[in-house]
Amino acid sequence: MITPISEDQQQQVIDKSMGVLLQAGGLFQKTFKPVPVVFDLKGRAAGMYCVRKRKRWIRFNPYIFAKYFADNMENTVAHEVAHYVVDMLYGQQNIRPHGNEWVEVMKLLEVNPERTCKYDLEGVPLRVHRMFEYSCDCSQHKLGTRRHNKIERGLAQYYCKLCQQKLAFAG
Repeated sequence: MITPISEDQQQQVIDKSMGVLLQAGGLFQKTFKPVPVVFDLKGRAAGMYCVRKRKRWIRFNPYIFAKYFADNMENTVAHEVAHYVVDMLYGQQNIRPHGNEWVEVMKLLEVNPERTCKYDLEGVPLRVHRMFEYSCDCSQHKLGTRRHNKIERGLAQYYCKLCQQKLAFAG
């Protein structure tokens, strides 16, 4: 099992993120507000730019950073900061996450505009997807968290493909 990056390394990542943000500010002659950086990401992604209810932050995976620190410092940090910069310049309406605007920012930052990294994740804890039991007259079904939550909120209903009965939560 991989040990996550230390607090000192986390600070290096935060400093690098702010450095890339300053670099982008110079390139676009604009001052970008600092973006919060957290180290709570798990699973296969090394980084993620998040926007929810007007709040923006960058999440990094401390386990993948521990295993591939130098590569992530060079590529993943710039990748996620570029998402933030594109959001601040163009907004998120009608912009593809890895579209032309993002590619252009990455090139200006002199970083290869790769969308994903291909790392060996041996020893990195991966997210476990929770499954919920549902049933109909003919069988049992397993639904993921997203579909379960939609049912709970009354936003969706799901039906068996065989008997056409509405699926019921089996607890």
